[in-house]
Amino acid sequence: MTRAISLHDVSKTYTRGVRVVDRLSLDITPGEFLVLLGPSGCGKSTVLRMIAGLEDITEGRLLLDGEYANDRVPSERDIAMVFQNFALYPNMTSRGNIGFPLRIETPGQDPSPRVDATARMLGIEDILDRFPGQLSGGERQRVAMGRAIARHPSAFLMDEPLSNLDAKLRNHLRAEITSLTRELGVTTVYVTHDQAEAMSLGDRVAVLRGGVLQQVGTPRSVYGLPRNVFVAAFIGTPRINLLRGLVRAPLDGAMTISLGKQYLRLPEPLSLDHQLLRVQQGREIIVGLRSEAVRLAKPSAARPGEVAISGLVEHVEFQGHEVLVHFNTGSSPALVPDLEAPRPAAAQARRRHRESGSVLGRFRERAGALRAGPVVVLDEPAEPVLASARPDSRLPGDLVVRTTPDIDLRRGMQVPLLVDIAHLFVFDQHGERICPAPARLPDLDG
Repeated sequence: MTRAISLHDVSKTYTRGVRVVDRLSLDITPGEFLVLLGPSGCGKSTVLRMIAGLEDITEGRLLLDGEYANDRVPSERDIAMVFQNFALYPNMTSRGNIGFPLRIETPGQDPSPRVDATARMLGIEDILDRFPGQLSGGERQRVAMGRAIARHPSAFLMDEPLSNLDAKLRNHLRAEITSLTRELGVTTVYVTHDQAEAMSLGDRVAVLRGGVLQQVGTPRSVYGLPRNVFVAAFIGTPRINLLRGLVRAPLDGAMTISLGKQYLRLPEPLSLDHQLLRVQQGREIIVGLRSEAVRLAKPSAARPGEVAISGLVEHVEFQGHEVLVHFNTGSSPALVPDLEAPRPAAAQARRRHRESGSVLGRFRERAGALRAGPVVVLDEPAEPVLASARPDSRLPGDLVVRTTPDIDLRRGMQVPLLVDIAHLFVFDQHGERICPAPARLPDLDG
C-alpha cells in the first residue's frame, strides 16, 4: 500500500526563534516521486525529518493518508529513510544490515527470504556476506536502499543518497532508483541540491529557498515557466542569463527593452504578455534569457519574432557535444551573492545592509558573485532586488549562448546574435515574473 502525504502550513522553529521551514503546504499523492530541491540550508532535509517523525513540527499539520500524524512516533508511520552517509552498522554483514529492521519488526521470524528477494532486486547477492568496510560507495548505498526496501514501507524518504558518490556512479544509481520506485509503486520524497538530479528523477519538483516553498510542478513546467527569478536561476544548465533592463514604451513608437548599450525591440503587434510591460515604463526590470533562446546568426537570417543584437566573445567553453560562448553585450548582469546560501534572518539582512558600503561588505559581495554567478537577490521583498555588477566580480561576459561545436569562435570576435522574443522572461525588481503573465501557471501549485 502506498501512502498519501500532506503538509498543511508546516513550520519548524528552533531555539532563539530561528525558523528553518516557514508555512509549507504540499500534497504528495500515493505512488508519486516528489523531489525537494534547493540550496544547502534551505530546510529540505528538515522537511524530510518532520515527515519521518525525527523532528517535531512547531506549527501546522502532517497528514498521512488523511489522518493527523504530528504525534505519531517514527515506528508508527510505516516510512523508511535512506540517508546520505549510508548509516550501516559496521559490525554487521550486508545480510545483517538489510535484515536488522525485519528482526526488530517481526521478532522470531526468519528475515532471509525477504533479504534474498531484495538482494536479487538490487543485484547485490554476491556481497551479502561482506562487511561495509569491504564495500565500495555504490555497494554500500545499494545495501542501505535494500534495508529500506526489505521492510515493504508505504513511503520512502531519501536524503541526498547519491551526493557522496562519483558522477558516473551517481548517474547509474539515479537510473536504478527511478526503475525501482516505479516497480514498487511506493510514494517517494527525495531531497537534493542537484537540479539535474531533480529534473531527471521527479514526477514533480518542489523548489525551496530559506524554508519557503517557491514553486512546485513538473520538471518541464518549473523549467519552462519559473515563478520567480530564484527558480529561474536555480534550475537550468548553464544558468539562465539575467540582465538589468529598462522598459521604454513611447506613445508614438515601438516598445523596447534597453539592455545597456543595446536594446530589444518588441515585435508589433504586441503580444498580450508584452502589453503587460507598459506599466513598467521607465522602471528597471530583470530580463531572463536561457542559452537556447539566443542563436548566432546575421540579422538577415532572422525568423519571425527574433531580434538582432551583437556580442563580443570573451570566453569559449568546449563541451564536446556543444560549445558555451560567453559574450559581452554591454549589458549589466543582475547578481545575487547568496544564491547558494540559506536565506538570512531579518537581523542578518539588516546587518548586511549596514555593511554593504564597507570593505567586508564588498568582499562578501564579490565572493558571492564568483560563487553564484549572475542572478538576482530575493532577500527583502519590500526592497528592490536589482544589484549592479562590479566589473571585477563578474564571470566572463554577461550573456552565455549554447551553440554547436562546428562553429569556430575566438576571444575578441564581434558576433551577430538573434534573440527569440517568444522565450524572453521578464521579472520585476522584487524577482517576481511578469512576462509571461503569471496567469500561465496552470499546474505549478499541485
